[in-house]
Amino acid sequence: MPTPSMEDYLERIYMLIEDKGYARVSDIAEALEVHPSSVTKMVQKLDKSEYLIYEKYRGLVLTPKGKKVGKRLVYRHDLLEDFMKIIGVNKSNIYDDVEGIEHHLSWDAIDRIGDLVQFFEEDQSRVEALRDVQKKNEEQS
Repeated sequence: MPTPSMEDYLERIYMLIEDKGYARVSDIAEALEVHPSSVTKMVQKLDKSEYLIYEKYRGLVLTPKGKKVGKRLVYRHDLLEDFMKIIGVNKSNIYDDVEGIEHHLSWDAIDRIGDLVQFFEEDQSRVEALRDVQKKNEEQS
């Protein structure tokens, strides 16, 4: 399994490739707000772990293994953002909250959160009922 840092890189690389069709070291560095030299070191680690193929000065491509993991990491991130929205977390906090917890949850927990998100998305009245409970609790505080 990739480390949390490797996951961050794989997630971002996957997203860049999906959006732009490619991911250069400079693009990754900018997206993650790190130095290009840090990206190069991590890309070399990801290459050794067979998540991608990296050729100096030529770029990189995700292996099937890297694509699978990247896609799943993006799914996890998006799912947790959806969950945070449903439970009423302030929009300005969602990204940082997701970044703070995504590496600390088991895939079993992610699957259960997915079930919960689906439960709420299937019937908007469930979200409204949750908002009513939250409103009552705020009034009592």
